[in-house]
Amino acid sequence: MDASSLSFATIEELAPLLAKKKLSPVELAKHYLSRIERFNPSLNAFLAVTSERALADARLAETELLRGRRRGPLHGIPVALKDNIWTSGIRTTAGSAILREFVPNEDATVVRRLKRAGAVLIGKTNLHEFAYGLTNENPHFGPVHNPWAGERMSGGSSGGSAVAVSAGLCVAAVGTDTGGSIRVPAAFCGIVGLKPTFGRISVHGTFPLAPSFDHVGPLARSAADAALLLGVLTGRDPLDPTSVSRPIEDFLGAKRTGRRKLRLGWPREYFWERIDPEVRRLVEVAAKILAGHGGSIEEISLPTLPAAVESANAMSMAEARVVHEEAGYFPARAAEYGADVRQRLERGGEVRAVDYLKGRAILKRAKAEFASALERVDAIVAPTMAIVAPAIGAESVRIGDAEEPLRSVMLRLTRPGNLTGLPAVSVPCGFTEEGLPVGMQLIGRPFEEGALLDIARRYERQTNWASRHPVLAD
Repeated sequence: MDASSLSFATIEELAPLLAKKKLSPVELAKHYLSRIERFNPSLNAFLAVTSERALADARLAETELLRGRRRGPLHGIPVALKDNIWTSGIRTTAGSAILREFVPNEDATVVRRLKRAGAVLIGKTNLHEFAYGLTNENPHFGPVHNPWAGERMSGGSSGGSAVAVSAGLCVAAVGTDTGGSIRVPAAFCGIVGLKPTFGRISVHGTFPLAPSFDHVGPLARSAADAALLLGVLTGRDPLDPTSVSRPIEDFLGAKRTGRRKLRLGWPREYFWERIDPEVRRLVEVAAKILAGHGGSIEEISLPTLPAAVESANAMSMAEARVVHEEAGYFPARAAEYGADVRQRLERGGEVRAVDYLKGRAILKRAKAEFASALERVDAIVAPTMAIVAPAIGAESVRIGDAEEPLRSVMLRLTRPGNLTGLPAVSVPCGFTEEGLPVGMQLIGRPFEEGALLDIARRYERQTNWASRHPVLAD
């Protein structure tokens, strides 16, 4: 495998080479460290590069593999972590000035599971401050630049993780998602991003944003790689009261259950309103490709969704305010926050208890509507984002004749996955005339990530979007 192919190889491709000793984990780690040194100054994807740790992990993996002690498909694979995920002995800033020098004394549960699988930790990635935003324009560490067009946003808050994968600076990454923070940058950067079912992956050791909506999940170059990562990250965690006890599954080997022909749900309300025409066209074409060979696209109704999203936005602001108050950061250290995050935390203090409780009832109705729809269809299909990556610094976006605030546009289509807790994956489905990636979002039944990823893999096999990679400039 030549250097170019190595940079964008998948776990599925690399794991057999490592297992058969045709590829050295040390050489693989050095390859990615070299690319980080070369390209990270312009992309700003990494806040910390753990070179010594990565090479030590790689040397251990090489020794074990040479002795036939293979731990699994992630053994020797370089992986990056969003910098709100605790790493023992390694600085974890959460993209903030307040935690600029914070060094945890324990690993997050997901980090312990990656270590056990033999993954190589290559660095900690940039994010929106405290993961509380979607642009990844960080006032303390600088913005993350989209590898497809450097003047455009990566999306966030897991923007550094998405860019690192898209730009070939690591093989895969782990991020967090409270309102879309895995799927938004995955769509903008042309990779796969999975938000699993709420409770599927432990959030212990990740700095919380809004605990009722927080998820941890993989960012990868393919649905198969997302499945492999998911298999390592899942499992009941007694340290996380929200984690659910489920059997460990072979997510890569999972197939759709029930109907022989694929049925996709096409939401009548909400998801297809106020969409960039190019995004609409590409996702419509993708849905037809996916439903081909005897499948169908059926209209479904989710009438409570607009009210549920509005409620979830308010509820998450209130929860974020509580998190930061209990940590002793806000309002005591308000001056140390960036303006956008500070303003959201201020607004969180204005959410009334009665509105929060009413919101819970609205969310319950919305969840029931999704459950009813998913009894008739295998997955719900929609755009991941209503727009392509906007320019860094943009505060609004024009769709048709209307100018809309950027944050509301970027939250609109991904928030439903968080308020329902349902698994949702963003899969690349094409490029605009300007060469910017577009993502298709698939939402599935609770704890059926394997079946959802099988659908995503079906689409990938019928297209070649994964073969396109950004051309980077030093």
